[in-house]
Amino acid sequence: MMAGMRAPAGATATAGLMNAAGASIGTAAFTQGPTGVLVQIEATGLTPGWHGVHIHATGQCAAPFTSAGGHVNHHDPKAPHGLLNAGGPDDGDMPNIYAGADGVVKAQIFTPLVRLAGEGPGQPLLDADGSSIVIHANADDQTSQPIGGAGDRVACGVVAEG
Repeated sequence: MMAGMRAPAGATATAGLMNAAGASIGTAAFTQGPTGVLVQIEATGLTPGWHGVHIHATGQCAAPFTSAGGHVNHHDPKAPHGLLNAGGPDDGDMPNIYAGADGVVKAQIFTPLVRLAGEGPGQPLLDADGSSIVIHANADDQTSQPIGGAGDRVACGVVAEG
Protein backbone atom coordinates (compact mmCIF):
# COMPACT_ATOMS: atom_id res chain seq x y z
CA MET A 1 0.00 0.00 0.00
CA MET A 2 1.38 3.42 -0.96
CA ALA A 3 2.29 5.91 1.76
CA GLY A 4 -0.45 8.41 2.42
CA MET A 5 -3.23 6.01 1.52
CA ARG A 6 -5.86 4.95 4.00
CA ALA A 7 -6.39 1.21 4.50
CA PRO A 8 -9.68 0.53 2.72
CA ALA A 9 -12.51 -0.95 4.74
CA GLY A 10 -12.58 -4.64 3.88
CA ALA A 11 -8.79 -4.97 3.43
CA THR A 12 -7.58 -8.23 4.98
CA ALA A 13 -4.57 -9.87 6.58
CA THR A 14 -3.99 -13.30 8.12
CA ALA A 15 -1.69 -14.93 10.64
CA GLY A 16 -1.08 -18.66 10.84
CA LEU A 17 -0.85 -19.53 14.54
CA MET A 18 1.82 -21.95 15.73
CA ASN A 19 2.70 -23.35 19.13
CA ALA A 20 6.19 -23.40 20.67
CA ALA A 21 6.89 -26.79 19.03
CA GLY A 22 6.27 -25.20 15.62
CA ALA A 23 2.98 -27.01 14.97
CA SER A 24 0.14 -25.16 13.26
CA ILE A 25 -2.75 -24.67 15.70
CA GLY A 26 -5.01 -22.25 13.85
CA THR A 27 -5.42 -18.85 12.24
CA ALA A 28 -6.18 -15.24 12.99
CA ALA A 29 -7.94 -13.26 10.26
CA PHE A 30 -7.85 -9.46 10.29
CA THR A 31 -10.45 -7.33 8.47
CA GLN A 32 -10.10 -3.56 8.26
CA GLY A 33 -13.21 -1.59 9.14
CA PRO A 34 -13.78 2.17 8.98
CA THR A 35 -12.79 2.65 12.65
CA GLY A 36 -10.56 -0.32 13.48
CA VAL A 37 -9.87 -3.98 12.81
CA LEU A 38 -11.97 -7.10 13.40
CA VAL A 39 -9.80 -10.05 14.48
CA GLN A 40 -11.26 -13.55 14.10
CA ILE A 41 -9.29 -16.24 15.94
CA GLU A 42 -9.74 -19.99 15.48
CA ALA A 43 -7.29 -22.21 17.34
CA THR A 44 -6.96 -25.70 18.80
CA GLY A 45 -4.67 -27.36 21.32
CA LEU A 46 -4.79 -24.68 24.00
CA THR A 47 -5.25 -25.46 27.67
CA PRO A 48 -8.89 -24.99 28.72
CA GLY A 49 -9.71 -21.60 30.20
CA TRP A 50 -9.00 -17.93 29.59
CA HIS A 51 -5.94 -16.72 27.66
CA GLY A 52 -4.52 -13.25 27.15
CA VAL A 53 -4.08 -12.26 23.51
CA HIS A 54 -2.15 -9.23 22.31
CA ILE A 55 -0.84 -7.69 19.12
CA HIS A 56 2.94 -7.42 19.19
CA ALA A 57 5.20 -4.91 17.45
CA THR A 58 7.43 -7.19 15.35
CA GLY A 59 6.48 -9.70 12.67
CA GLN A 60 8.60 -12.55 14.01
CA CYS A 61 7.54 -15.75 15.79
CA ALA A 62 10.61 -17.76 16.79
CA ALA A 63 9.80 -19.83 19.92
CA PRO A 64 9.47 -18.89 22.75
CA PHE A 65 8.05 -15.94 20.78
CA THR A 66 10.03 -13.18 22.49
CA SER A 67 11.12 -12.28 18.94
CA ALA A 68 7.64 -10.75 18.53
CA GLY A 69 8.79 -7.90 20.79
CA GLY A 70 6.50 -5.94 23.07
CA HIS A 71 2.97 -4.81 22.36
CA VAL A 72 2.21 -2.51 19.44
CA ASN A 73 2.24 0.84 21.25
CA HIS A 74 3.53 3.54 18.95
CA HIS A 75 1.02 6.29 19.74
CA ASP A 76 2.31 6.59 23.32
CA PRO A 77 5.18 4.29 24.33
CA LYS A 78 4.54 5.22 27.98
CA ALA A 79 0.88 4.11 27.95
CA PRO A 80 0.50 1.31 30.49
CA HIS A 81 -0.90 -2.09 29.64
CA GLY A 82 -4.50 -2.99 30.36
CA LEU A 83 -7.99 -2.38 29.04
CA LEU A 84 -9.06 -1.58 32.63
CA ASN A 85 -6.02 0.56 33.45
CA ALA A 86 -6.92 4.24 33.93
CA GLY A 87 -3.77 5.24 32.01
CA GLY A 88 -4.14 2.60 29.31
CA PRO A 89 -4.70 0.73 27.23
CA ASP A 90 -1.66 0.23 25.07
CA ASP A 91 -2.38 -0.33 21.38
CA GLY A 92 -1.79 -4.10 21.48
CA ASP A 93 -4.30 -4.80 24.25
CA MET A 94 -7.35 -6.93 23.49
CA PRO A 95 -9.91 -8.85 25.58
CA ASN A 96 -9.11 -12.39 26.69
CA ILE A 97 -10.14 -15.41 24.63
CA TYR A 98 -11.59 -18.64 26.03
CA ALA A 99 -10.57 -22.21 25.17
CA GLY A 100 -13.25 -24.80 25.90
CA ALA A 101 -12.63 -28.17 27.56
CA ASP A 102 -11.53 -29.46 24.14
CA GLY A 103 -8.87 -26.71 23.82
CA VAL A 104 -10.70 -25.00 20.95
CA VAL A 105 -11.02 -21.21 20.63
CA LYS A 106 -13.38 -19.41 18.25
CA ALA A 107 -13.51 -15.68 18.88
CA GLN A 108 -14.09 -12.33 17.22
CA ILE A 109 -12.53 -9.22 18.73
CA PHE A 110 -12.83 -5.66 17.42
CA THR A 111 -10.02 -3.25 18.21
CA PRO A 112 -10.07 0.45 17.33
CA LEU A 113 -6.42 0.74 18.39
CA VAL A 114 -4.85 -0.64 15.19
CA ARG A 115 -5.23 -0.55 11.41
CA LEU A 116 -3.78 -2.79 8.72
CA ALA A 117 -1.88 -0.08 6.81
CA GLY A 118 -2.10 3.42 5.38
CA GLU A 119 -3.19 6.49 7.28
CA GLY A 120 -5.98 6.79 9.78
CA PRO A 121 -6.71 5.96 13.39
CA GLY A 122 -4.75 3.22 15.11
CA GLN A 123 -1.30 1.75 14.68
CA PRO A 124 -0.38 0.08 11.35
CA LEU A 125 0.14 -3.68 11.56
CA LEU A 126 1.65 -4.06 8.09
CA ASP A 127 4.48 -1.57 8.64
CA ALA A 128 8.18 -2.10 7.81
CA ASP A 129 8.90 -4.55 10.66
CA GLY A 130 5.46 -6.17 10.59
CA SER A 131 3.51 -7.32 13.62
CA SER A 132 2.33 -10.53 15.24
CA ILE A 133 -0.49 -11.85 17.37
CA VAL A 134 0.47 -13.72 20.55
CA ILE A 135 -1.66 -15.97 22.76
CA HIS A 136 -0.53 -16.31 26.37
CA ALA A 137 -0.81 -19.22 28.82
CA ASN A 138 -3.04 -17.40 31.32
CA ALA A 139 -5.78 -14.79 31.45
CA ASP A 140 -4.81 -11.12 31.30
CA ASP A 141 -6.13 -9.27 34.37
CA GLN A 142 -6.17 -6.08 32.22
CA THR A 143 -4.48 -3.91 34.86
CA SER A 144 -1.17 -5.19 36.23
CA GLN A 145 2.14 -4.48 34.53
CA PRO A 146 3.68 -5.39 32.24
CA ILE A 147 1.27 -7.98 30.72
CA GLY A 148 -1.52 -8.45 33.24
CA GLY A 149 -0.19 -11.75 34.59
CA ALA A 150 -0.84 -13.45 31.24
CA GLY A 151 2.27 -15.61 31.55
CA ASP A 152 4.22 -17.42 28.87
CA ARG A 153 3.67 -16.90 25.17
CA VAL A 154 2.16 -20.20 23.97
CA ALA A 155 1.19 -19.38 20.37
CA CYS A 156 2.21 -16.80 17.79
CA GLY A 157 1.41 -15.80 14.22
CA VAL A 158 2.95 -13.21 11.90
CA VAL A 159 0.37 -10.84 10.40
CA ALA A 160 0.63 -10.91 6.59
CA GLU A 161 -1.34 -9.02 3.94
CA GLY A 162 -4.11 -10.90 2.17
